[in-house]
Amino acid sequence: MGTMTIDGRAVEFTDEKNVLTIIRKAGINIPTLCYQPELSTFGACRLCTVQDDKGKLFASCSEEPRDGMVIFTNTAKLRKYRKLIVELLLAAHCRDCTTCRDSGECKLQDLAHKMGVRDVRFQNYKEEHPIDMTSPSIVRDPNKCILCGNCVRVCEEIQSVGALGFAHRGTDAIVIPAFDKDIAATDCVNCGQCRVMCPTGAITIRSNRTDVWNVLGDDKLRVVAQIAPAVRVAVGDHFGLPHGKNSIGKIVNALHRLGFDEVYDTIYSADLTIMEESAEFLDRVANGGRLPLLTSCCPAWVKFVTDQYQEFVPNVSTCRSPQGMLSAVVKEYFRDPANAGDKKTVMVSIMPCTAKKAEALRPNSKTKGEQDTDYVLTTTELIRMIEEYGINLAELEPEEADSPFGIGSGGGVIFGVTGGVTEAVLRRLAPDEKPETIQTIAESGVRGYEGIKEFTVPYNGMDVNICVASGLANARTVMERVKNGEANYHLIEVMACPGGCVMGGGQPVKTRDKVKRTEGIFEADEKSAIKKSDANPLMDELYARLSHEQVHELLHNEFY
Repeated sequence: MGTMTIDGRAVEFTDEKNVLTIIRKAGINIPTLCYQPELSTFGACRLCTVQDDKGKLFASCSEEPRDGMVIFTNTAKLRKYRKLIVELLLAAHCRDCTTCRDSGECKLQDLAHKMGVRDVRFQNYKEEHPIDMTSPSIVRDPNKCILCGNCVRVCEEIQSVGALGFAHRGTDAIVIPAFDKDIAATDCVNCGQCRVMCPTGAITIRSNRTDVWNVLGDDKLRVVAQIAPAVRVAVGDHFGLPHGKNSIGKIVNALHRLGFDEVYDTIYSADLTIMEESAEFLDRVANGGRLPLLTSCCPAWVKFVTDQYQEFVPNVSTCRSPQGMLSAVVKEYFRDPANAGDKKTVMVSIMPCTAKKAEALRPNSKTKGEQDTDYVLTTTELIRMIEEYGINLAELEPEEADSPFGIGSGGGVIFGVTGGVTEAVLRRLAPDEKPETIQTIAESGVRGYEGIKEFTVPYNGMDVNICVASGLANARTVMERVKNGEANYHLIEVMACPGGCVMGGGQPVKTRDKVKRTEGIFEADEKSAIKKSDANPLMDELYARLSHEQVHELLHNEFY
């Protein structure tokens, strides 16, 4: 434990890794562009520079705290220095801010306003590079890159993919995929975490807003929306609701106002996923099938396996994701002449995830030759559409999702957090849904913020070994242990985004709060009258309507 003096105030510290953390602990939010607590320290932008009592300037992000340090964070010299840094960054930056995809969300833009940068005195001599639009999930604009390295580090350190890297030196330095490939030609899994970490518009979401507005204006189409569990705890933040507040009812109302004919809740198909995945798991255990069973809900994880662990592809569950299941079931429902009403059905998914855009385009995401999910909007895109329409979400009255696909269990809701799929499976296999049974499952080790969770639960006389991982670097650690015979699991759940879908690549960045969003999901689960997927009355109704062949066709696919 030590004490340092910051702007004349004594501040105690313990095990903080750098001076910047202590400064922020003292309530002083000095600017940064390249610093992310989850990533290694890079020290590229120098905006966090502070001054000591001897007049020395140093980057606080890379300075270890020492007892007795005297720090100044807001001297005239520092203000001039930081303003010059921002001006120089803007000078080497494409400045089409009014039409930038990230306008209003750009940290560089915010800093320019806060620091009073009204003019840029320097000419931009940087070579212009083509915009990479080959990915269905993200757009790369190298002309807006400030070389902070956030995307490179998150892709390597958190996701263990390494799709991006630095090339060249000095003023020629650039962030690009290896050998200057298109991003779609790399091992990119479309998770969007690079977009989350990017402080400018250099990496943005590939938007489908215009496409969706166009179909909403076509009277000959039936436009149907489905809303993923994690979306409900992220949209409200932007409109002034408490962080993590479950705003599903207001979202349904907003979607109806935008012109959607039907609005369904993806927790319905999350229940379907649990019904099918738990049955598949028990079948593999009983009949000597390939174990461990790998969950298939996260498309970024599925691509990671198919790209880098092909020998484990047969271990991936054949279940479609909840998005895929609901889109297939809804389109089948409206193929029935009794329900069709002479309209073609267009499915639009509202997802926290950029990888869902890629999933919708996969060849195995089709039924009867027709693409199941026509368009995917991220949470961020939905927020933009609500604003474009002129709706204040906070003022809307809640509405229920439409029938017959609007009811789901608490087990479906918790799909939005890491461990939620596994917890829902354990509930499905439990003999009842008494509060004490549900609580015992919650306390089994499935919950928590750790990147890797390992635990064992008893079931029918056997010990079931389970691993839950979030973040693909953690998933690689798990898979390497399984590959080398160092670990023996029956079930492995992986979500590519750290913390699960609540921290997905399509979620709002400015109000990024893993704890509040996770708490919001569990609060929604607690308020749910139905806790287990098999207790959802709509499950029996659907299975009674579908033949065995239809169940397989609509709810399953193959990844190999």
